[in-house]
Amino acid sequence: MTKDQLIAGIQAGDSRTLSKAITLAESTLADKRNLALEVISHFGPQDNTYRIGITGTPGAGKSTFIEAIGTHLLQDPDRKIAVLSIDPSSGKTHGSILGDKTRMNQLSAHPRAYIRPSSSGTQLGGLAKNTRLAMLLCEAAGYNTILIESVGVGQGETEVAQLTDLFTLILNPGGGDELQGIKRGIMEMADIIVVNKADGDAERQAKLTAKEYSMALHLLPTSTKPVLSGVEVFSSDSNSGWITKVITASATENKGIDVFWEKAFDYEKCITQNQWKTAHRKGQMHYWARKSVQDLLLAKLEHYEDAIAQGLSAGKLPEEVARDVVK
Repeated sequence: MTKDQLIAGIQAGDSRTLSKAITLAESTLADKRNLALEVISHFGPQDNTYRIGITGTPGAGKSTFIEAIGTHLLQDPDRKIAVLSIDPSSGKTHGSILGDKTRMNQLSAHPRAYIRPSSSGTQLGGLAKNTRLAMLLCEAAGYNTILIESVGVGQGETEVAQLTDLFTLILNPGGGDELQGIKRGIMEMADIIVVNKADGDAERQAKLTAKEYSMALHLLPTSTKPVLSGVEVFSSDSNSGWITKVITASATENKGIDVFWEKAFDYEKCITQNQWKTAHRKGQMHYWARKSVQDLLLAKLEHYEDAIAQGLSAGKLPEEVARDVVK
């Protein structure tokens, strides 16, 4: 498809054209990716959108939770939802199941919803390489609420916070070692923490876990921002004026879904009124500009393979080889 055809199709809200544009953005071929960039540049930034990142430990029910909150929000006729679901790739075969969409049957069938699964590939941080470009294309197509589901995470996969306005952490009932393992990495970044699967015999445990997380949040420092790749990360701290909320929910029984949206819209109102949302997105643009430069430089490494091999054969340290190569 040509640039004009892609633009016309996206303006018309054609999901097939949107999918083709995202495929171009995800391509490793420079010509195809540049075509997608031209389409995105045509539409420009969309400031009246709400970007929500959803992450959490494996098996916490992220996809089912997205199905529940998505169908609930679509009761509002003015809402259009795009879900970008990132599935982990095999470290050996580099394949990916891309099965998250199968847990969103109702949402995927809705005319005002669009779901796009992608594989994480070799990327770290919980996202795919061009998730940001896919998000911008969805916004250009008129989707005003973007839900980005990262891969199942541990302590350090927090890059989705650099792509969204609201950072949501989904957890299973039961804290213990899990709490100790992630609280310094991801809890301090979260705007809303959801203890999911609060139903049946696990409901009491979920409430206890939520209480433990609430207490743990008071122990986290609020004066120091985390730093990622030398770029300041905008997180839920004193600058945003928001205090992290901990709630319980059951996606399968549709419990706590209305509470989640109540907190989510309270958060949006807070960061819009104090102009933090604008500053937050500017900081994100800076981060992604630097990351794009890093990616382009890393792509040139193959040109230095011979020099690296020669340096190592000469008995030099890897650090010495790197220093000599970049002189």
